[in-house]
Amino acid sequence: MSLPRPGTDAGRTALDALLNAPASALAAFDFDGTLAPIVDDPRTSAPYPGIVEGLADLAGLIGSVAVVTGRPAGTAVRLGELDRVPGITVLGHYGAERWVGGRVVAAPAPPGVELVREELPGLLDGLNAPEGTWIEDKGRSLAVHTRRTADPDGALTLLTPALSELARRAELQVEPGRMVVELRPQGVDKGAALTALVAESGPRTVLYAGDDLGDLPAFAAVAALRDQGVAGLTVCSSSDEVAAVAEAADLVVPGPAGLADLLRGLTDAVRGASGV
Repeated sequence: MSLPRPGTDAGRTALDALLNAPASALAAFDFDGTLAPIVDDPRTSAPYPGIVEGLADLAGLIGSVAVVTGRPAGTAVRLGELDRVPGITVLGHYGAERWVGGRVVAAPAPPGVELVREELPGLLDGLNAPEGTWIEDKGRSLAVHTRRTADPDGALTLLTPALSELARRAELQVEPGRMVVELRPQGVDKGAALTALVAESGPRTVLYAGDDLGDLPAFAAVAALRDQGVAGLTVCSSSDEVAAVAEAADLVVPGPAGLADLLRGLTDAVRGASGV
């Protein structure tokens, strides 16, 4: 499996550093849209074929592998069968939860989450939310999905102002995504989660792959880490729905299928470089 080359100098430098010193590398991945295709019902999400095996192979060759997701950590592990990946760390709820070694550790959710849980159904009814709009309760946050509506973008335009006001009253923040708006606690994002993980594990090279607007803080964290001497490579699992992530990435691959190919290519390249 050939390994694609990043389109930026910083990305190429980071890829070379990963191949030259895999034991000091961290590879971190978003879940939905990156490891798993986006589906109408997130409860039916599943990894793209070969993804879990690719993660497991890579985990045996580099310093550490992680998943950073807005999902509850335990949910991502269950849907993704991520417990099959040796030594993986799963950061859920943008880093507010951690699954490692079969156990989830999390701080209590802020009270604003319960306020949103109580008021959100009535708010959507009052707005005459289009048929197909639905609420996903993630425990520490709530998301309003419009993918099943006749006009997903129009539904988001209708609902977002009121959702933003509810988030303000609940002292939460609004996170837009692919046909979804999430109301979640302030001060947590994938960039902060990735930065904390790097500080804890001390890799000299970091790869981060994502597909949606919520992954841009992690891309920014990789850029900041470069200024601190950590080589960094950002990868976009591309879609027709979000262009900003591809524009910000060092390397673009065609969705989860392309990410599966990238994992195989990385594994082959690391093995080849080390003579395994």
